[in-house]
Amino acid sequence: MRTLLHMPLDPASRMVRIILAEKGLPAHFVEKRPWDDDDGALAAVNPAGAIPVLLDEPPTGGDLAVCPASAIVEYLEDAYPNSPLLPATSAARAETRRLIQWFMEKFDTEVSDNTLRERINKRLMRRGQPDYERLKAGVEALSWHLDYAAWLLDQRHWLAGERYTVADIAAAAQLSCLDYIDIVPWEKFAPVKDWYARMKSRPSFRPVLRDRMDGVPPPSHYDDPDF
Repeated sequence: MRTLLHMPLDPASRMVRIILAEKGLPAHFVEKRPWDDDDGALAAVNPAGAIPVLLDEPPTGGDLAVCPASAIVEYLEDAYPNSPLLPATSAARAETRRLIQWFMEKFDTEVSDNTLRERINKRLMRRGQPDYERLKAGVEALSWHLDYAAWLLDQRHWLAGERYTVADIAAAAQLSCLDYIDIVPWEKFAPVKDWYARMKSRPSFRPVLRDRMDGVPPPSHYDDPDF
């Protein structure tokens, strides 16, 4: 059985979950916190000790552990070409990959590290209260990134161009986690809000919006496609 080692409020994990759903690939989801690997199960499949990790039996046969998330994206596109999520042309694929990296690396470092992980991971690890200065820096960076996304959407129907791609999934995976902790100023960025409403309406997106963390409920609009 195809298995994904993941965390529910981890953006990279959510990206992979949505891609699997878009491609109609069933999977067994196993929650694995990187800091809690006493049994060595995570290290055994990813010596880097990071999630997500996709355990698959590819069409060509054998068993495979694929990581990190960027490699999983490419693997799923190559191994399961039906319902492609990368564009057909080399130029469009390059732009899509640029934006995947933007949201999974730059956005993740500047925004999610300082907000989501300060609020959620610290709580899970029982490491005290969030660092206010880091939260402030992350919220300020979020507005800058949302402004950039709005600029892209003023020119395009989707983030990377005129078709839905992994770039949209990568961005929405980040924003869905941040929306869980209610820090996204949607009303200030109408193009992004409209785009995210389209994302929330996709069947592939609905399962991630059902994730809940004990003691930390999301805002009322969190899983409402119409906000």
